[in-house]
Amino acid sequence: MKLTLIKFIEKNISGKKVLGLFILTNLVYTFMLTVTIPNTMEFSNGMKLLDMMPTGYDLNYVSELFTSLGENGRLTYLTNQIPVDMIYPLLFGLSYCLLLGYFLKKMNNLNSPYIYLCLIPIIAGIADYLENIGIITMLKNYPELKETAVYTTNIFSVIKSISTSIFFIALIVVLITLGIKVLNRKTSANTV
Repeated sequence: MKLTLIKFIEKNISGKKVLGLFILTNLVYTFMLTVTIPNTMEFSNGMKLLDMMPTGYDLNYVSELFTSLGENGRLTYLTNQIPVDMIYPLLFGLSYCLLLGYFLKKMNNLNSPYIYLCLIPIIAGIADYLENIGIITMLKNYPELKETAVYTTNIFSVIKSISTSIFFIALIVVLITLGIKVLNRKTSANTV
């Protein structure tokens, strides 16, 4: 597993490829934040969409949200927001896996246990897909909402949120560590 991951990352961490994926990922994310999510939330009477609830939700919230959205809002959620959000998890997982791999390589830590940190955005992406499948199922079955469907979808929403948070903390720590190493190299080069 570790060798496969290292080979995949080494094959794909050219600066241009990582930067291109990073830009594309964030363009899609910006599009969701500025277009598809606001378009869907126009129908929600101020209630947050399930995708945007990092601490989760319950059956009552989902029922209230879907009722508040109305038929047009549920259709907008299903046909505008979800299709874009079916592209984003793949981009997020790949982009951030490779971005972290890129910085680990710069620190000469690619062949260390730190390589497993690169799996965190992939886990977040998979959880996002499973969350989306749950939301699609609930939207299509509404008003018949099953507590097990809500509970399961909620678990994937929380896993997505936790793994995303852990990833960004890890990325910040790696960037700070890399920055310190670069500063130490410059300092020692100047004192020689």
